[in-house]
Amino acid sequence: MSTEEQARGLMAQHRQHKEHLHDSMLSRAEAAEPENAHTQEQARELMAQYRQHKEHLHDSMLSRAEAEIGVPQETTDPSQ
Repeated sequence: MSTEEQARGLMAQHRQHKEHLHDSMLSRAEAAEPENAHTQEQARELMAQYRQHKEHLHDSMLSRAEAEIGVPQETTDPSQ
């Protein structure tokens, strides 16, 4: 076997190895994709819960402050 044939053989093996690694990475990424979607959905839900909790705390603090200074509840609603 000549040096050129050996070099071609090694290059072919290297190329096949790189293709195999690339295919493996793609397979792993595709397998992880549903997990990422689930994680993103959980993150959205947690952020919504956190936002609602903060709004509730804010409303509670406002109500307590209004009660302490004697502001009537009817005048604090801007929709009326």
